[in-house]
Amino acid sequence: MSIGHEQIQGMIPHSGAMCLLDEVLDWDAAAVRCVSRRYRLPGNPLRRADGTLGTACGVEIAAQAMAVHGRLTAPEGGEPVPGYLVALRDVRLAAPLLDEAGEELLVEVRLLMGDGKGATYEFALSAEGAPWLAGRATVLFGAGQ
Repeated sequence: MSIGHEQIQGMIPHSGAMCLLDEVLDWDAAAVRCVSRRYRLPGNPLRRADGTLGTACGVEIAAQAMAVHGRLTAPEGGEPVPGYLVALRDVRLAAPLLDEAGEELLVEVRLLMGDGKGATYEFALSAEGAPWLAGRATVLFGAGQ
């Protein structure tokens, strides 16, 4: 069962133009696969002044997928806990501009390890079977509360 954009906005703190995920395709305890078409919109707040979108902005899209995964796998009835991206490792960009990726990005994140304090995810963004961005991210939960 897929989850649409409106439901995603209710799951993560990103809303309006900043919520860049269109759909959750599938998920389990270890991973989630999402689609983004919104990243292509001219009103994407991550666009540069010249209108281009750098491939590194895909990290934000992957982080939103991580947040969705966290909510989908959280105990039922549990309160959302803010997560903060604190580290990136082994990030690989296929090209400077994400604009060239195509109409739809497949966003895949896989939980490598996690507990109540944080999580480390592996992420990959691809379009039409071609990789655009990949790496690992560490998220710290509840910092600043």
